[in-house]
Amino acid sequence: MTTSLKRLPGWAKVASAIVLVLVVLGAGLQLSLLPGLRDVFREDTHDRTGPTLLKSIQDISRYEAASGNFQVVVDLEKDARFLPDALRGTRTLYVGAGTVDAYVDLGKVGENDVKVNKDRTSAELNLPHARLGKAALDPDESYAVSKQRGLLDRLGDVFSDNPNDERAVQRLAARHIGDAAKDSELTERAEGNTTSMLKGLLGSLGFKEVTVTYGS
Repeated sequence: MTTSLKRLPGWAKVASAIVLVLVVLGAGLQLSLLPGLRDVFREDTHDRTGPTLLKSIQDISRYEAASGNFQVVVDLEKDARFLPDALRGTRTLYVGAGTVDAYVDLGKVGENDVKVNKDRTSAELNLPHARLGKAALDPDESYAVSKQRGLLDRLGDVFSDNPNDERAVQRLAARHIGDAAKDSELTERAEGNTTSMLKGLLGSLGFKEVTVTYGS
């Protein structure tokens, strides 16, 4: 190998040295540019949301006494009467998870609903029955398991501003959760918790006997 290098002319040795230097510099340049190339394809997220506007303020006199967690699997199918499902129709399998709160509206308690003896050791309270709030879906726990759409429906999604709209199954899930809450013992639990809260509160104020009833 040494003999072959010595036989090379001078200009060939100079050229070889230049090529070697360029290769080394090129490798170093490539290594230095790799982070820059990664930055070219990096995806940045920018939140350009405007200021949040306060629309209204409502005074709340409700005592949220109990909350129920529910889950339902919605199977919603829509089809055309005279067209096959492969051409026109949708079927969505959706898991809806949400909560329903039970509350007692203390704002409806009047003067005649509260009776206190002269020694302020006994109190009788008559409260309205507990009621259920609206079902609230949890977006982090609710999701579509599967979606089947006919050819015409898929073509319609191409020209739609809101393809694969899930509002129909979400409303249906909320309705089923609300119905399940009505069949549960959520309101009874809310009244029991309200009674315990009031007895503890009035007991700390010196009342030895506290009676709480519900309904007129």
